[in-house]
Amino acid sequence: MAAGGEGFLKRSSRFFKEVRSELKKVTWPTRDELVSYTIVVLVSVALVSGFIWIVDSILMNVLKTILR
Repeated sequence: MAAGGEGFLKRSSRFFKEVRSELKKVTWPTRDELVSYTIVVLVSVALVSGFIWIVDSILMNVLKTILR
């Protein structure tokens, strides 16, 4: 028997009931908010990627110059 005295099915059932209860408390974003947040994330990723690419290119050229 389980340490808590409950069977696996009973514990699983209680767990999923609690999960469902908690999900009802969540404030879900509206469609407009979701689109807005997605655009912010994509733009941020693009900017950071571009910055890393530029720094990488500069460092690569510096190393090529040093190793010649």
